[in-house]
Amino acid sequence: MIKRYQFKKPKNKLEGSEISFCPPKITDDICCNCPSCKKIVFLEDLQNNLGVCPVCSKHLKLKARDRIQYLADENTFEELFGDLKSINILNFPDYDQKLNSSQTQSNENEAVITGVCKINGIQCCLFIMEPFFMMGSMGVVVGEKITRIFEYASEHRLSVIGFTLSGGARMQEGMLSLMQMAKVSAAINRHSKLGLLYIAILCDPTAGGVTASFAMSADIIAAEPQALICFAGPRVIEQTIRQKLPPNFQKAEFLLEKGFVDIVVPRHDQKKFLSDMLLMHNLQEKSAI
Repeated sequence: MIKRYQFKKPKNKLEGSEISFCPPKITDDICCNCPSCKKIVFLEDLQNNLGVCPVCSKHLKLKARDRIQYLADENTFEELFGDLKSINILNFPDYDQKLNSSQTQSNENEAVITGVCKINGIQCCLFIMEPFFMMGSMGVVVGEKITRIFEYASEHRLSVIGFTLSGGARMQEGMLSLMQMAKVSAAINRHSKLGLLYIAILCDPTAGGVTASFAMSADIIAAEPQALICFAGPRVIEQTIRQKLPPNFQKAEFLLEKGFVDIVVPRHDQKKFLSDMLLMHNLQEKSAI
């Protein structure tokens, strides 16, 4: 624990000279700078606050398994299709090394985790994108895992909750990554035709082919505060049209005003929001039967 008095220069009154002082070293595993307000935040405080800056309420990137921990009821999450891994199918230069480093950094096999869990006692399917695996980019395996979880949900008549956080399609897999947009969208359509619910929570950032496919295909589209949601980023648009964009353009609150997002839900309120939506859907489905 770092104490305030450690940063003062104490004096030795007996000798009348200052004692040499070396301030404690603050390392990256103790604290970090919030990218929004630039304030120093202790990592322990950040973790206890679900990755939300206690100073400015900026919602920082959160590992997929940390989201599962605060979202799913204790000991109810069961991972599915976790053994699937990407390969360098196009022999893209240095892609093998990129995959290995991403697996080491994120401690995950791929950029999405899929499974089933209970949220306040209600069973559902879940997919959460991992920001620390190649920025959550969508490759063949990501598309396959999300498609399979929708097929599993269709077979077992379960709702699906998805957390999207991605820079878009994975360029190292070329056209094969773009094909995942159609494949996942088709699985969502089959799930929807069965009268089943799909809720997407769009996190910062959600961009590219992910936005153009399954992120915007949900029955209820929610977003985290100040999340960047776009196909092409604001800098690309400004350079193309040679005009300055409005403030907060493509942020969640801006899209809420324009009708692209249904609701903005802070991270602390997400579990209750999702359980309420699941409960209403289940009650409606039972009354229809």
